Amino acid sequence: METGGAGRKTVLTPKAVIHQKFGSKACYTIEEVHEPPQNGCPGLAIAQKGACLFRCNLELPDVSVVSGTFKRKRDAEQSAAELAIEKLGIHTRTNDLTSEEACDELVARINYLFSNEFLSALHPLSGHFRDAMQREGDCHCLVPISVIFAYDARICNLSKWIDPHMESNPYLVIPCILRAAAKLSESLSAPKGQLSLQRKNPYPSEVIASSVIEPSLSSKRSLIEVVHIPHFLDKPVESITLDLSPTGYYLDLIAKQLGLCDAAKVFISRPVGRASSETRLYFAASETFLSDLPSDLLDFKEALHFREPLNARATYLCGQDIYGDAILANIGYTWKSKDLSYENIGLQSYYRMLINKTPSGIYKLSREAMVTAQLPSMFTTKANWRGAFPRDVLCTFCRQQRLSEPIISSVGVIPSSSKSSDKQNLQVTDSKAVQEHANGGTIAENNGQVVESEDTFRCEVRIYSKNQELVLECSPKDTFKKQFDSIQNVSLKVLLWLDIYFKDLNVSLERLTSYADALSIQFNSQRFFQELASYRSFHSGLNSEVQEEISHKSKDLKFLCTYLGYGDSSLNIHGSDSGISPSNGSLVCISYNVSLKAEGVEVRETIEKNDDYEFEIGSGCVIPCLEAIVQQMSLGQSAYFCAELVPREFILAATLNSARILHLLDSSACCLEYSCTLIRVTEPLEARMEQALFSPPLSKQRVEFAVKYIKESHACTLVDFGCGSGSLLDSLLNYQTSLEKIVGVDISQKSLSRAAKILHSKLSTEPNNHVPRTPIKSAVLYDGSITDFDPRLCEFDIATCLEVIEHMEEDQAYLFGNLVLSSFCPKLLVVSTPNYEYNVILQGSNLSSQEGDPDDKTQLQSCKFRNHDHKFEWTREQFNHWARDLATRHNYSVEFSGVGGLGHMEPGYASQIAIFRRSETRRVHPIGDKAESAYRYQVIWEWNSRNK
Repeated sequence: METGGAGRKTVLTPKAVIHQKFGSKACYTIEEVHEPPQNGCPGLAIAQKGACLFRCNLELPDVSVVSGTFKRKRDAEQSAAELAIEKLGIHTRTNDLTSEEACDELVARINYLFSNEFLSALHPLSGHFRDAMQREGDCHCLVPISVIFAYDARICNLSKWIDPHMESNPYLVIPCILRAAAKLSESLSAPKGQLSLQRKNPYPSEVIASSVIEPSLSSKRSLIEVVHIPHFLDKPVESITLDLSPTGYYLDLIAKQLGLCDAAKVFISRPVGRASSETRLYFAASETFLSDLPSDLLDFKEALHFREPLNARATYLCGQDIYGDAILANIGYTWKSKDLSYENIGLQSYYRMLINKTPSGIYKLSREAMVTAQLPSMFTTKANWRGAFPRDVLCTFCRQQRLSEPIISSVGVIPSSSKSSDKQNLQVTDSKAVQEHANGGTIAENNGQVVESEDTFRCEVRIYSKNQELVLECSPKDTFKKQFDSIQNVSLKVLLWLDIYFKDLNVSLERLTSYADALSIQFNSQRFFQELASYRSFHSGLNSEVQEEISHKSKDLKFLCTYLGYGDSSLNIHGSDSGISPSNGSLVCISYNVSLKAEGVEVRETIEKNDDYEFEIGSGCVIPCLEAIVQQMSLGQSAYFCAELVPREFILAATLNSARILHLLDSSACCLEYSCTLIRVTEPLEARMEQALFSPPLSKQRVEFAVKYIKESHACTLVDFGCGSGSLLDSLLNYQTSLEKIVGVDISQKSLSRAAKILHSKLSTEPNNHVPRTPIKSAVLYDGSITDFDPRLCEFDIATCLEVIEHMEEDQAYLFGNLVLSSFCPKLLVVSTPNYEYNVILQGSNLSSQEGDPDDKTQLQSCKFRNHDHKFEWTREQFNHWARDLATRHNYSVEFSGVGGLGHMEPGYASQIAIFRRSETRRVHPIGDKAESAYRYQVIWEWNSRNK
């Protein structure tokens, strides 16, 4: 792994700088400006227009600017962004200042701040100068140095040029500003023992008069909710209220809460949370620092050691070293008004800021589902994704952890002109060709040949520290047809790996490395742990105590975990079965309510509720038990169940009633009680496009095809390999057949749970006009891989494997075929799989009424296969080759058929089917080991007619 810095710094446009700091809160409005016509024709009855120019109005949370007029809209937007950057004092110079130049500019800036014109200016800092004039006694006209650094972006940036360590340590700023102020001794003074500056000459009366705020505008007392964060981890974080008078200085009030007599001793952190937020931490200056403030900055850095304990929680929140207690508040002055602005900050806000520094927490916040949502395990399609995209989550994470923006590079992979019958040969193009393709180019030159633009992409991501030291890189080999999908997938891999660390700080380096290898990630362990040191410090003493407490209080409660078997007593599903149920890949919509259920307390406390919550089944974007239950429900049904507690920071981030929730968590054994209703099911894309073109749908046609062969063969036993949610087994119960025993095998316990519910309901129902009498005597569902051997499935009359093998790697499909025909040895085997050649017809079908990717003409035009989970799709030639090879090798005959379309016309059937028949002359070898030790499958559900 490389350890050097990034090759070169990316020069950001003004608009990109604004987006980096404000995101979607930056609002650009374009206005057309028509110039008077030049060289017009006098007396012409037709209205004459001059040139059309554009002006841009940029609205930010605290400031608005208007650009000049430009011929192009983009130039007007960039101009407005540049004006905003200049007004906000954001530093964007690409050439580094020398230390001497930075010191000179710092002196000039301080001189301007104490000038007459600045007092009446609309600036976040000018309000503090006006408040200083209202202070009485020895503090009259004294401006705390801490506010100068905190609220003037130019001072902050210049200080960082002088010494980069000042950004994370505000104690280094004080002597720096004092040295600059000393050069202005004729106009400024710094009283001894005071961390403040003041003018030697008072402001002129006319300047004071123009700066005074009318009393009527601020005549009421203000009650401001803030959060008190003790430095001891065993003391709870509490919400308190500040009572601010109309003429009072809010920093004096905060100083009093911290046990200080002077606001100058209150230090202020940089903004916490969003870049546009004015939420900051206020904390007391160290007594060690105040007792001996050296004049020499270098000596001071060497002597900077504090006796006070580090506040791990506050330090983690803002990324600056904070000692002693701290207060979290959103209060201050803005660019738009001279009035004091504030927002109440309660415990919910505090915990939301905490979880916003973790990958999973950022995603939860984007979905407003702190308890129910979790970081998805896979990115399928843009149309099905809900919440912040992985790349946006990764960028937010890097900003929150004070890392550089992630560098994501896309590498185009263009198929060569020659293709084998089995696989495409892929060639990585050079950067120029990649750029052409990324910009929509239609051809790329490769070894002197022109290749059609049918490119795929793979992406790499690198994350650097603020000092441009490489922390980690992810370079997977996965390729995607769409560049967007490639970017999101590589970002998600990094997030999933980071989330492993944030969920378990005790994970060993060996396991972390193993996870990284599996996700194609390389990382510098020393730098990685160094960059996230504050998180480890914060959680080392807190998490173990809290989790141990939760575990102890919940150990006697019975609740649902990650898997729900049929008949679980803690699950109640109400409502009639509509027959419409979600499957893997379905987009479902639920309404749900989550309450905290405490032992011995009848009243439930609602934590989280949502009346319209969408998510994709199988993507892992909600807690496992909820997804498992939704898969067992049908449209319109409601479910009630209990689940284990999530970490308490997520619970407290979800609720406004923090005091009551904390009381229950601290005093009782608790669990989460869910109630949810399935209100909408959108089938997977593959099913939707098949239904749009075929009637009845292909899925039903495949079942009817299998039933035909079951009846013809007079089969008594059937095994369905890859049975999923039991759709085939369920459908078979609607037909009169000779089957007496049916068996299903699948690797998904969630799907098997759904299948068990359906089969149990039908088999246990007395026959009537809707449910025919069935000769079935037994039914079994097994959990296991169809590439593993289990002697209990040998010598069945018929075996089916419908639309399953394409979800495996090709070598696994060969392994399955060999295992079934050589070891399981059914008399008849029916295998179906999509015909890749038919996709061109499916892609041309009219799906305008279906939901798709809004950025595409149709979603199908960008799909390589019918389903994102397909590992391959074979042409007729490839499928025939696979089937004939297996049949010849294992003494089976094989014939080919299909459903959907016409087999004798191009491009054949939509679903191609192979029917293997065991040769009558073949000798079936007896199974050598039928002992239970040879059983590889686990029985999930079993039904017998005798125990009906």
